[in-house]
Amino acid sequence: MTSTKPISVGVSACLLGQEVRHDGGHKRDLFITGTLTRYFELVPVCPEMAIGLGVPRPPIRLKGKPDDIRVVGVKDPSLDVTDALRALGRQKAEELAFLSGYILKSKSPSCGMERVRLYPDAEGAPSAAGVGQYAAALMKARPLLPVEEEGRLHDPVLRENFIERVYTYHRWQCLIHDGLTAGRLVEFHTAHKFAILAHGPEIYRQLGRLVASAGQRALDDLAHEYIALLMQGLKKRASRRGHTNVLQHVQGYLKTKLDADDKAELGEVIDRYRRGQLPLVVPVTLLRHHFRKHPSAYIDKQIYLNPHPPELMLRNLI
Repeated sequence: MTSTKPISVGVSACLLGQEVRHDGGHKRDLFITGTLTRYFELVPVCPEMAIGLGVPRPPIRLKGKPDDIRVVGVKDPSLDVTDALRALGRQKAEELAFLSGYILKSKSPSCGMERVRLYPDAEGAPSAAGVGQYAAALMKARPLLPVEEEGRLHDPVLRENFIERVYTYHRWQCLIHDGLTAGRLVEFHTAHKFAILAHGPEIYRQLGRLVASAGQRALDDLAHEYIALLMQGLKKRASRRGHTNVLQHVQGYLKTKLDADDKAELGEVIDRYRRGQLPLVVPVTLLRHHFRKHPSAYIDKQIYLNPHPPELMLRNLI
């Protein structure tokens, strides 16, 4: 389930080193510019520049209550760009419908995904209950789109989770582009079964029940429900326990192929991963080695052992 189409990911322009901050600076992120540029087509957006604020410009901040946020000037509260940022978020959601993911600048009153400083209308200390209003409008308009902040991508588990979601969503977009059929939906789900199971047995069961109804209900409705449930389920971080469960399932496809010593070694490696003594890449690499020698048509179609390019080394630290 591969595609030659480029994987496009939106990104706050300052994270690419563009000098678009209110003070003329940038917030270049080395993981994004040094690593992700090799795998993704990055599409920069600076909402504040896009709505006509120049560089340098007066700084802005969030003010109000969590359910009634305004984006106003720090020194001049009469400068209110709330509606402009929200409108731009909706516009970009439609204009950039081809995106498979989005990386936002943390703590920004326009781009912050969560925990942005929110100042009360009256006197008092700010809370961390705000959301950047461009980001809020974008995420509301594109609820399936994998979205993350650059700071959270320095957490190995969150990084792997985001990249997995981007690749999964891209494969879905390619499926829709090529033409969805009930058979192709079943094929897509089958290929992702073990990847889904790593995120929890409940989401695995729910999606299985949905796919079982293919051919019995309107395909568009089924597909909409399926991808919404899938992308929501993948947001739950796969735990060590979840990965161990999948590794043991995959191991079962080798039970008649390996000799006693190889079985013991594989079992020990998986158990050492379960106990936190090895990263996930070790049992996955050993499984790949055995399946190269003992191919399985079913496992060969599974996304789990190759969910993203191994050169990203996302499983080396989890």
